[in-house]
Amino acid sequence: MTPATESLRIDKWLWHARFYKTRSHAQQAACSGVLRLNDARVEKASVAVKPGDVLTVPRGHREIAIVRVQALGICRGPAPEAQGLYEVLSDTAALDPHRSAA
Repeated sequence: MTPATESLRIDKWLWHARFYKTRSHAQQAACSGVLRLNDARVEKASVAVKPGDVLTVPRGHREIAIVRVQALGICRGPAPEAQGLYEVLSDTAALDPHRSAA
């Protein structure tokens, strides 16, 4: 990948951003068709993501997270660093009234 290329494979980005514990889990998710990139179904782990893209990622059985890619990671870092790679647009876990202790 050349420095001018501002994109990264989706499986690698999901692993860097800590949505999956291993890169192979991220690859499986990308190939299974459960992810969406800019409202298009993802079916290959080699699909490129770039800053500004919107991802829909399943988070458990009935929960999803919708995030905007803010940056591309160079390597998998600590959680606070990984959270800087994306902006949460919507998270059904945060909206679930059964989970809140109001």
